[in-house]
Amino acid sequence: MSFPDLASLHALGAAQQPTYPDQGAVDAVVAELTTARPLVFPAECDELTDKLAAVARGESFLLQGGDCAETFAGVTADNTRNKLRVLLQMAVVLTYAASVPVVKLGRLAGQYAKPRSSDNETRDGVTLPAYRGDAVNGFDFTEASRVPDPARLLEVHRTSAATLSMIRAFINGGYADLRQVHTWNTDFVASSPAGQRYEALAHEIDRAMAFMTAIGADPDEFHSVDFHISHEALVLEYEHAMTRIDARSQGHYDLSGHFLWIGERTRQLDKAHVELLSRVRNPIGVKLGPTTSADDALALAAALNPDNVPGRLTFITRFGAGRIREGLPPLVEKVSAAGLQVAWVCDPMHGNTFEASSGYKTRRFDDVIEEVQGFFDVHHQAGTWPGGVHVELTGDDVTECVGGGEELAEVDLGNRYESVCDPRLNRVQSLELAFLVAEMLRRSR
Repeated sequence: MSFPDLASLHALGAAQQPTYPDQGAVDAVVAELTTARPLVFPAECDELTDKLAAVARGESFLLQGGDCAETFAGVTADNTRNKLRVLLQMAVVLTYAASVPVVKLGRLAGQYAKPRSSDNETRDGVTLPAYRGDAVNGFDFTEASRVPDPARLLEVHRTSAATLSMIRAFINGGYADLRQVHTWNTDFVASSPAGQRYEALAHEIDRAMAFMTAIGADPDEFHSVDFHISHEALVLEYEHAMTRIDARSQGHYDLSGHFLWIGERTRQLDKAHVELLSRVRNPIGVKLGPTTSADDALALAAALNPDNVPGRLTFITRFGAGRIREGLPPLVEKVSAAGLQVAWVCDPMHGNTFEASSGYKTRRFDDVIEEVQGFFDVHHQAGTWPGGVHVELTGDDVTECVGGGEELAEVDLGNRYESVCDPRLNRVQSLELAFLVAEMLRRSR
């Protein structure tokens, strides 16, 4: 089967695409991206597929997290290190406290485009196109800023490469070494109950590592970590241009990231996003929300993973705390009855967003936890494996989600609200989530 060209994909139709004013400029950018160096390699994508196959079999747990929407200005060593740090901390908690291997997948080095519920935004009687992420247009509320600019896709490639280089430098330079578990925590342990709990766990890890060393065991896993990157495959021009043929297999891989997912708003079976990702060999995910029927899930699996390859397909559910226990069981039951090899992952963020009285978009930490608990309960009742969590988070001390051990209230949101799209868990809330999920995992094994 031949690989579709960009024109044929657009002929199918695709939701949430920018409307560029200059097609000639788009063509020039696509031509440049087509020859740009890949950000990842096919063998790395295959390695992640194997790891996700273990998740599908109930042998591992997926931790996927990072920014709602990355920004070009946010690509700094400090920001990258902070996000990596909180993901490593969460993975350590899940691995040690729940005794389960953890697949670590960053929602970064490519998450620059965001679907929006409305094409336009109105402020003080002025209506402009909505901000769709730095890949498309600018956040500033001006007419010039909000015009979609295809040249931004070149900057997506550049900044994604820079972020990925920093991640690899931190990991290969020893930052991910388990002997660093204390240094990851030094700046907030004294004031945070979650930090204090983490520090106690770090002391336990120290003792366990000392024992391992004493008996002559010092495996490579102590000193480095496998880490992969992911983003929503949204802008067709970028994803298509970054697709390459692998010399080993002659298969196509989208080398903009290891793992790509299709959103709730773009998962139409007969449209371009499903068609494009059905033709690449990356491991892929699909967001499934309250409008998804069990037959929809079966049809998506047939289109995206017709050979039922374990690790190829992940279903990322996002129902909301009040709907998860009612909406998820029919999907899990029918997919399982069909013998489909999929990893089930919970996104407890997107179904729980609301607008505070102050006008800030926010999420309640309790709702996030309630959806995860509902996800675990459904899988326990079905006899299936709750394979992971997909979380919007940051390694910084922002005030974007209410609740948690810090008891952030709606009045606190304005103190440090930095997200350009959706609210993220801060570092303390993320660590609290990890401990609570670890407890759920222990009960489910």
